[in-house]
Amino acid sequence: MKLSQTLLASVTILEGELMQYIQHHYYHIYNRGNNRQPIFLEDDNYIYLLKMFKEKKDKYSITILAYCLMPNHYHLFLRQDGTHPISNFLKTVFQSYVQAFNKKYQRSGKLFEGNAQGKAIDDEGHFYHICRYIHLNPVDAGLVISPGDWSYSNYLEFVDERKGTLYDREFVNSLYANGEEYVKFVNEYAEEKSNYEKIEKYLF
Repeated sequence: MKLSQTLLASVTILEGELMQYIQHHYYHIYNRGNNRQPIFLEDDNYIYLLKMFKEKKDKYSITILAYCLMPNHYHLFLRQDGTHPISNFLKTVFQSYVQAFNKKYQRSGKLFEGNAQGKAIDDEGHFYHICRYIHLNPVDAGLVISPGDWSYSNYLEFVDERKGTLYDREFVNSLYANGEEYVKFVNEYAEEKSNYEKIEKYLF
């Protein structure tokens, strides 16, 4: 899973540039609403997008490892298993979402700030932190007290409290012995926050 320095340089992007996606590698994908406006207005919006993920992930050979949908942005941790670049998956899913959103709310124009941004995650040690970072987004935003209270992430699958399909059990088991171990790891966030800010620079 280690990338050479040359390869890492080729897949790390500056804002606005296109990402090169490589088979069998891992990526943190994120985007937000144009002018930070909401991209989800009601529960049905979240559900529609999650259904699109479920319908298209196998077609494009994408594994969804961790995700969190927030009112005005989203985070995805994905693995590209096939030769289709992740960008094809993102384009298909989010074009459909924007069209449905604009039609439902009788609006036009941009919904997102621009193309999705991405970061190659090449170090297995960072897999732990990216999952926790993604799942703690609603807590950090003050929307809920516990990540388990936010329905639109796959935290509950990680801790064996929901049987969803948008996660990879083998991947989770490779990182954590059981759900209780992940709960403990997530709860340690407050104590490690100062160090975590340093890690966050790598993830972005």
